[in-house]
Amino acid sequence: MRVHPVHGAFAAAGTLLCIVTAPAAVAQLPRGFPFEQRQRAAALDGGTEWLNTPQPLSPEDLRGKFVLLDFWTSCCINCMHVLPELKKLEHAYPHELVVIGVHSAKFDEERDPEFVRQAILRYGMEHPVLNDPRLVLWSRYGIDTWPTLVLIDPEGNEVSRIRGETTFEQLDRMLRRALPYYRQRGLLRETPLVFDFERQRAPATPLRFPGKVLADADTNRLYVADSSHCRIVVATLEGEVVEIIGTGEPGREDGPYDQATFDHPQGLALHGQRLYVADTENHLIRVVDLEARRVTTLAGTGKQRRLTSVVGRKVSGRPLRVALNSPWGLCVHGDYLYIAMAGPHQIWRLALDGSLVELYAGTGIEDIVDGSLLGRASEGSAFAQPSGLATDGNRLFVADSEGSSIRAVPFAPRGRVVTLLGTAHLPENRLFTFGDVDGPQDMARLQHPLDVAWHNGMLYVADTYNHKIKLLDPDRGTLTTIAGDGQSGNTDRPPRFHHPSGLSVARNRLYVADTNNHLIRVIELREGYPTATLELRGLQPPAAPRGKKPAFPAAEQLRLATQLVAPENGAVSVRVKLELPDGFHLHEMAAPNMWIEAQQPAGIVDPALLQRVVRPEVWQDELSLRLPVTAAEGSDVLRVWLGFYYCSAGPAAACKYRSVVWTVPITLSDQAATSSLLLEYAVQD
Repeated sequence: MRVHPVHGAFAAAGTLLCIVTAPAAVAQLPRGFPFEQRQRAAALDGGTEWLNTPQPLSPEDLRGKFVLLDFWTSCCINCMHVLPELKKLEHAYPHELVVIGVHSAKFDEERDPEFVRQAILRYGMEHPVLNDPRLVLWSRYGIDTWPTLVLIDPEGNEVSRIRGETTFEQLDRMLRRALPYYRQRGLLRETPLVFDFERQRAPATPLRFPGKVLADADTNRLYVADSSHCRIVVATLEGEVVEIIGTGEPGREDGPYDQATFDHPQGLALHGQRLYVADTENHLIRVVDLEARRVTTLAGTGKQRRLTSVVGRKVSGRPLRVALNSPWGLCVHGDYLYIAMAGPHQIWRLALDGSLVELYAGTGIEDIVDGSLLGRASEGSAFAQPSGLATDGNRLFVADSEGSSIRAVPFAPRGRVVTLLGTAHLPENRLFTFGDVDGPQDMARLQHPLDVAWHNGMLYVADTYNHKIKLLDPDRGTLTTIAGDGQSGNTDRPPRFHHPSGLSVARNRLYVADTNNHLIRVIELREGYPTATLELRGLQPPAAPRGKKPAFPAAEQLRLATQLVAPENGAVSVRVKLELPDGFHLHEMAAPNMWIEAQQPAGIVDPALLQRVVRPEVWQDELSLRLPVTAAEGSDVLRVWLGFYYCSAGPAAACKYRSVVWTVPITLSDQAATSSLLLEYAVQD
């Protein structure tokens, strides 16, 4: 939890616990009202852009719905932790609840609507987002903390607030308790709203938001955390792809490369034939045995550690029994793997022999404070979302992103954490002082740096929100920009980046994970710092996931007689034709959902093409799909689900949802008169 300095003090240890409060003003409550207090919710005007939705949401759109406002900012790790909990809630209550993210920027870079759009894509958000760069709604609602959730009931009353992190279970209990009251009184409108997700328009790319990169000169290998593709890409330093580790689907399965799964991996570290991976959203440390070609879980329980440590007390235990919290950066030194644990704002370490994982530095208070590795709040060091690590063999360098600072952590147990560049010397506003200033380290400024790399006595810094790569000379105490002009872009001459987040050096070249460009860039460490884009030859996006069957509520069941079809070029055609009432049309922005299954285990339909979601981009008079078959003769039974929205015309347009499932026995025969299977449905209103 992060508190805005205008409204309160910095967050202290233990703030992962949520605080549930109610609005201040109270009128007499109706009998049976499921909340303790209520007041009229403030208006939602004042933001600058609506994203992830085809149009701004009006009060009429939201009438009869529970509305959950999530005041968040993209950089905040606690906000990131809330997003998967909200996704579970949205899936559990698709007809009763609308979640709206209100993006209330902390950093200057976060005010840009394109920044917010990229964050929506990176986090896979499935709800509308209102950009609030001037903090208009933030102030109107009296918010002082990221994240804060505000619950509005179907009558437009604010009924509860949650400051800090929360869980699906807590929110679910609140809604389950409240829904009967509103349903019995006819106050709920349970037709789901339709949103136009940014991801539906995003082009497929070989890499997707790569987070970290690791270059190894001895083996001529480049390892890339292809974060949003949930896999590790292995290539030569020249860009020839040689291996993919992971299926590309999110998960936490151990096993061979082609079966193992990750969930948005970030930091990488190499030690002999073992590649360590910060499996960030699984809250795990994984290890890849490069000889056995196998992935194993080394530390973590798979659950987020939601309690910070008690200030001044060391935490340690068997690695698979200790819960972790968003491990982000990794670095091997001696017998330990050091971990930038972004969630609790601490540095941890894991014994390479697998015997122990322990807290190494940081009180858990989110701040930029120098001091002893561990200790009481008055003397111990404090970090703010550490995200990248490097070492010169004597110190551990930390990109401390939320404080826009670079820290140095000693390996000697009685040493002190010091700030090489940043805000530790300031009496206040340490987390809110940032900029883009080169020069002496006491005057230089960064904006949300996410990684560091050490090479030949110099520390290279990914100055992420400034779209720059900078060089910190610890001996001279100076900071210099070596690539990037401060504008986001995707060019080599002049070099422009878009949120560079990962760095690694090999053969006098700096490899850069250019995250929002979905690319790897290479900077020659010589005069002029020539920059080039590395082509990862042979790399393709992961195959489309089989996915989970979407909900088709109240689907109308239709069973057809056996259809004779003649395969043509190894396939049959499935044609779907809809007849809508006069004055209605298919929703322009919400593509229909389809799901196809075959009922015969040894049937004649290729199973690789089944049990997956089909989202047609264009639907004219009908939809036609090519369905490969495995034989020229034989039988099967298909089940085809279809869900679609259709709308009336005019300024008072209303949209409705309908779903249908056809059960269709098919027989292949070269004597059939057609190669098409026609499925028709007339909507009756």
